Amino acid sequence: MKRFNLGELEELLLLLVSVMHPDAYGVSIREEIKKQAGRTITLSTVHVALHRLEEKGFIKSSFGEATQVRGGKRKRLFQITAYGRKALSETREIRERLWGQIPDVALLKKMV
Repeated sequence: MKRFNLGELEELLLLLVSVMHPDAYGVSIREEIKKQAGRTITLSTVHVALHRLEEKGFIKSSFGEATQVRGGKRKRLFQITAYGRKALSETREIRERLWGQIPDVALLKKMV
């Protein structure tokens, strides 16, 4: 079975691209990371990670229509691919399996 090695940021971006479909683009993704995860990251970090995910085949991009608000510049919109969905699904299964193996006592706060 092919393993999908997703870093934390890659997993978060894949999830957000899926959640935000069809309006996932760099700036909106960065804002949603701040809102949903409480993390502040630079736009260039978002773009580099999205580019890496696209190179791996987990997402694909296309250009939206030009708008006056953006001075005629088009947004690069991202969407998850079937391969990306498979990677997310496998990652979720692994995490759920591991969480299920943790003994209840291991998650209790140590009593003093």
